Amino acid sequence: MLNWSAIDTVLLDMDGTLLDLNFDNHFWQEFVPLRFAELHDLSLDEAKLQLKPRFKAMEGRLEWYCLDYWSGELQLNVAGLKQELAGLIAVHPYVTEFLDAVRASGRRLLLVTNAHRDSLSLKMEKTCLHQFFDDIVSSHDYGLAKEQQGFWQILQDRHVFNKCSTLLVDDSLAVLRSAQVFGVAHLISISKPDSRAPVRLIQEFPAAEDFRALMPVPPRGADL
Repeated sequence: MLNWSAIDTVLLDMDGTLLDLNFDNHFWQEFVPLRFAELHDLSLDEAKLQLKPRFKAMEGRLEWYCLDYWSGELQLNVAGLKQELAGLIAVHPYVTEFLDAVRASGRRLLLVTNAHRDSLSLKMEKTCLHQFFDDIVSSHDYGLAKEQQGFWQILQDRHVFNKCSTLLVDDSLAVLRSAQVFGVAHLISISKPDSRAPVRLIQEFPAAEDFRALMPVPPRGADL
């Protein structure tokens, strides 16, 4: 699936790529509506009906990923609610083996996520994945979501990388499209971001159900 001899920088998404998206899907689709319903004396179905268009309107924008924004909009302590469900945070199978292999290969490894820093800190605390990365980038640091071209330009300015020898693995097709427009050459989609949902049929990009398909990772500069 990958020509590793042509890759020297690896960019990895977090939610749905390294971590099971079941946590976030359950949080936003069930737990937040439940607490919103309790706050406003609504049924769960009524709460979901009210929240669905509000969530939809923010998709692809930085606000969608911003816990502070939703705390203000919904009058809920969203970061605190995430703490309550932290037991559901889980690393996908074969992720740590892949991260070990990339580190051992000598390639640069960056975590590049749309997650708000509060959410990012909670997930790193629970999973300890931060130890594998040369750096961790939240789109909130740049004020632009990964779906926006400006994000990639700032990322390249601050973490100089060759687009032709960079790999991005992400579960979001919108993000992969944005990276493709920017010129990132090696793009892989995750076809099963949520362990409790079916595998997605993806034809637009090469797709992997898990990280076994992306290994082995030979040493950087090795002849294949």
